[in-house]
Amino acid sequence: MIAISLWRIPESRNATVARVDWLGATIVTLGLGGLVSGFIESVTRGWRHPLVFGSLMVGFGCLVAFVIVEASGAWPMVPLRLFASRSFTGANLLTVFLYAAMGIFFFLFPLNLIQVQAYSATAAGAATLPMILLIFLLSRWSGGLIARYGPRVPLITGPLIAAFGFVLFAVPSVGASYWKAFFIAVVVLGLGMAITVAPLTTVVMNSADQERIGAASGINNAVARVAGVLAIAVLGIVMVNAFGARLDSKLANFSLPPEILRDMERSKIKLAGLELPASLNPTIRAAIRESVREAFVFGFRLIMLICAGLSVASAMAARLLIPDNRGTLPH
Repeated sequence: MIAISLWRIPESRNATVARVDWLGATIVTLGLGGLVSGFIESVTRGWRHPLVFGSLMVGFGCLVAFVIVEASGAWPMVPLRLFASRSFTGANLLTVFLYAAMGIFFFLFPLNLIQVQAYSATAAGAATLPMILLIFLLSRWSGGLIARYGPRVPLITGPLIAAFGFVLFAVPSVGASYWKAFFIAVVVLGLGMAITVAPLTTVVMNSADQERIGAASGINNAVARVAGVLAIAVLGIVMVNAFGARLDSKLANFSLPPEILRDMERSKIKLAGLELPASLNPTIRAAIRESVREAFVFGFRLIMLICAGLSVASAMAARLLIPDNRGTLPH
């Protein structure tokens, strides 16, 4: 990859930038770290715990400070003037929604396959291969859609197809066959992403001046990664709560001792990997294990529907902010 990059990718550099924005980089790292840490710890410690509350306050405060520093700095890491472009703003807003959905999907889907559907780690990894192949094989074709239809059409169509793919992932239950239950969903989601990724990159790169292309690309990639991480932290809480509520309703039918219920309550963050007490009767243990799997599927379905909503929101961002410049490059 390094050799290909040095061989084929041209260098772009802003000659007016004198130094690296270490202050901005430090502040945004502390801000994002504080938010992610606070959200994750809230599951086990509660929102009122000093570590959780303090982490969230530090995170939000640092992000506010980051915007101020970048607006007033001579050589900002994130030139805020780039967001004066409607295309650039719309592309990044689309990225936030769509890659948030993809982030939590790639976190939970392997857990579904391994913990609930009893796939091996290798099989779970291979399950999304059709999606990767579609994005790879169709990227050149989808990049050419801008010349024919303008940037808005593919950036609306792609996320809407991806939304349908997420809805399909919400259908299968425990014991679902990959080819009957998941393959079509993987293909539909992959097609939606294939239609979106190349045009999105083109819009981002052509929304900035030549000397700002590197910064524009870096910002969009950072937005995608941050959206995914924050989605895992925030929607992970939703998943744990939905899983726990569903499991509680099922455990009420078993009349389990209070100490066993307390042990299971503390292990809910493990989702379907929750360890059951060895002292349980084998028959009851098997029934509870099935209830755990069903509770995971319930939470997974909820998250997939939320992901579908995020994908629709990304299509709306494209509809509202990205101009329909057919045959021309967006700015």
